[in-house]
Amino acid sequence: MIELTSRQRKVLEKHAQSLSAAVQVGQGGLSPEIVNHILNVMKTNELIKVKFNEFKDEKEDLMKSLEEQTDITVVRIIGNTAILYKAAKEKDKRQFEKELAKA
Repeated sequence: MIELTSRQRKVLEKHAQSLSAAVQVGQGGLSPEIVNHILNVMKTNELIKVKFNEFKDEKEDLMKSLEEQTDITVVRIIGNTAILYKAAKEKDKRQFEKELAKA
């Protein structure tokens, strides 16, 4: 998990606007299978959205737990959707690195 400044968060939020939810959290909550699915999706995408269909009241705690378990950063939670960021391992595949460095 990295610490983002408010400007960096705004940059990532702007890019996330056009994204649809890649993962949906339902009755099973944030199960190990969902965490693994999120990690697999984040191998190819640095920025994703997670939609909460259930556990809407616990979404902040669940996302905090996800941050502690993994190296994923929660950019922001808007309504019942969380925006997640994880920089790509290969430097040449990092889409937002230059923009985040400027912010």
